[in-house]
Amino acid sequence: MYGLRASLAVLAVRPKDIRRVAASPAMRAELTPLSSWASRVGVSYTEMDERALARAADSEHHEGVCLETQPRTWTTPAALLDLLLSTKGCALALDRVRNPYNTGAILRTAGFFGLPAVLLGAQAPHPALSPQAVRVAEGGAEHLRLCRTTDLVDTLSRMRARGVRVLGADGGVRDDVRNKDLSGPLVIVMGNEREGLLARVREQCDGLVSLVGTGAVESLNVSIAASLLIQQALNHAR
Repeated sequence: MYGLRASLAVLAVRPKDIRRVAASPAMRAELTPLSSWASRVGVSYTEMDERALARAADSEHHEGVCLETQPRTWTTPAALLDLLLSTKGCALALDRVRNPYNTGAILRTAGFFGLPAVLLGAQAPHPALSPQAVRVAEGGAEHLRLCRTTDLVDTLSRMRARGVRVLGADGGVRDDVRNKDLSGPLVIVMGNEREGLLARVREQCDGLVSLVGTGAVESLNVSIAASLLIQQALNHAR
């Protein structure tokens, strides 16, 4: 993984998972907490030029730091269900949202507003989160319970059977989310950037909602729409 804020968030949340650090000399000031920690606990911290760092990160967008870490711990669908039932909370589910910039922006907003969890369906070409999405999340990914499933339809079905409501976001309907009951336990599902929600996913929704605008612009970017829906749901819970 790579990115300045993403890397510092790992240091803050799960430092024991960090195995190696590669960094640009130009980032010494910003990375003082990370380099001091690495020196204290004996984790390898290597400075290298921009070209070598890009090779290590497999990206030009490394922001001067790259970490090798243990894989993060994922919340199971069963544990997510128990969390929603016990807290009467709200989670976001992503149905084939594949652009890492969109995924990362959604996670950043979710972390900023304190959403408890995000459920990820199939995220081609990565089975879960790409390093680019983690970077774009600016540390948000470390402050969320993240759950993944290879069968979103089945997971949503099991949640509904236990009393979790499922609302699907669909710009084609005129049922404004501002008029909906968003009390938990609740899962809001965001669909693929071009295709929206799969028909089978829509069938698992207790209702479809949208953010109704003037009609001058057809739709919102999925990450912007998710941000507004998250805020609506959390405001309702307060």
